[in-house]
Amino acid sequence: TYTYTTQGTCSRTIEIEIENDTICDVRFIGGCHGNLQGIGALVRGMKASDVISRLEGIRCATKPTSCPDQLARALKAILAEENKKLFIKNPVSYTHLRAHETVLDL
Repeated sequence: TYTYTTQGTCSRTIEIEIENDTICDVRFIGGCHGNLQGIGALVRGMKASDVISRLEGIRCATKPTSCPDQLARALKAILAEENKKLFIKNPVSYTHLRAHETVLDL
């Protein structure tokens, strides 16, 4: 479970469970309870990248962000962290990369 502290919205935090790039559960703490429960239900089972593309940039009234936009930002942060962990777990060696060069590259 990831916990993301929101900025500029009525909700205070977002708790996100994600597995293999698929959202398992989303819970907003604070904010418009019914609407945020609805967002959580709608994104459950979706790929994080699909949710980001749909929600990123949504604004609430005159605010520069919204709860959906904050969810997109949280998911971007999670994906970046997951990619970093994957890279550290499975580093690619320079020798391995050289093995894939073509004759034209030499």
